[in-house]
Amino acid sequence: MKPLAEHLPESVLTQILENAFQWFVVVNKDLKIMYINEDYCKFLEISREEAFGKPVYEVIENSRMHEVIATGKAQIASAQFIKGTYMLANRVPLRVDGEVVGAFGSVIFRDLNDWHNLSSNVKIQMEKINFGKPTNEGSPYLLENIIGSSKVIRSIKETIQMIAPSDLPVLIQGESGTGKELFAHSIHQLSDRSDKPFIKLNCAAIPPELLESELFGRAETEGRLHLANDGTLFLDDVGNMPLSVQVKLLRVMQEGLIESIGSVQSKKVNVRVIAASNQPLKSLIESGKFREDLYYRIQAITLQLPPLRERMDDFIEITNYLFHKSLMRAGKRNLIFATDTMEYLQAYHWPGNVRELQNVVQAAVYLTNGEVIEPSALPQQIKMERTFYTIGSRTLSESLEEVERNILHETLLHHPDKRAAANILGLSRSTLYEKIKKYDL
Repeated sequence: MKPLAEHLPESVLTQILENAFQWFVVVNKDLKIMYINEDYCKFLEISREEAFGKPVYEVIENSRMHEVIATGKAQIASAQFIKGTYMLANRVPLRVDGEVVGAFGSVIFRDLNDWHNLSSNVKIQMEKINFGKPTNEGSPYLLENIIGSSKVIRSIKETIQMIAPSDLPVLIQGESGTGKELFAHSIHQLSDRSDKPFIKLNCAAIPPELLESELFGRAETEGRLHLANDGTLFLDDVGNMPLSVQVKLLRVMQEGLIESIGSVQSKKVNVRVIAASNQPLKSLIESGKFREDLYYRIQAITLQLPPLRERMDDFIEITNYLFHKSLMRAGKRNLIFATDTMEYLQAYHWPGNVRELQNVVQAAVYLTNGEVIEPSALPQQIKMERTFYTIGSRTLSESLEEVERNILHETLLHHPDKRAAANILGLSRSTLYEKIKKYDL
């Protein structure tokens, strides 16, 4: 086979050399520059005439071409600091009859942010390729699994794609059942830590006296922070974390040091923290239950997840997704919602959000023997909420009281803590107690 140079004119070969890579340089065995493309020269602020024949280390700072020539080993995707910016470069030895006669270097990413963005984008595209393929039951942890195309959800997804490659801590706020853990997993899966551990700790599910050892470990056992090293730690219900534990967590986030209970030595860890709360942390700060310095540390990026009742544009899409998922699980095919059933579902205010909707849809599928899901398959509270007004049946005051009673009943059902219920309803505790007494709740 004839050499390429015999088939192509010199002008074409020059175009290939100039455009095949963003920036590249060729040096001989003595490290002198034999060729460098025009774009690289512009960045280095030197003319090609000045660069030719000069030692590469006089033109390109932190050059390691001498290592490649000395060892004969290529350096692929190696970080290099040039003019105040970290870049990724390839350095490859050039051989003639087996002998190293020079080296070829090319910059493949001019800014490590470009690499992070590409890495995130590649993972998103892989999610799209894999979406719909069988996954482990109970592990829908990809961005594609977040169902919804409303403006607010699109905005949150775009934010996740931007911040996922960074190591910034993230605070996810939203009511119970809005999918905070799913969003946390999506951030982890799009990050450069996706092949490292994702460790979850529910601060409300563990007794306060045990939470510290669970998080930081003891002298003889590792805690969740140890297990999450190089990965992501997801702290759910972080508002329930005792103040004494908050102090130690703040040190970890500031200094990257863990001190286990009973140990006198600190251990260095590299952990990204994603925290979630269904309570407004600012309210907890005001009541002295959450440290202000920790709050400002964890809320570098804050995602505010909307309740289902505020994203009803997504309701049909979410319901259909959950419905077909439940059909597959139940092994059923020919099943549809009756028109009245869907009207009941859309009229309900869903205090338990998507989690409650999932449970209702799943139960309705299992409770239906025929081919149509009738309203009888729905829980009573959903049918109670859809009340119809007939002219003359009751006064306006009576109708408003009925709506108020239903709202109070559902809120207290899902939030038995009176303080939390009052915050959600925008009432003082004394007003809430008066209404509970009025409606005999």
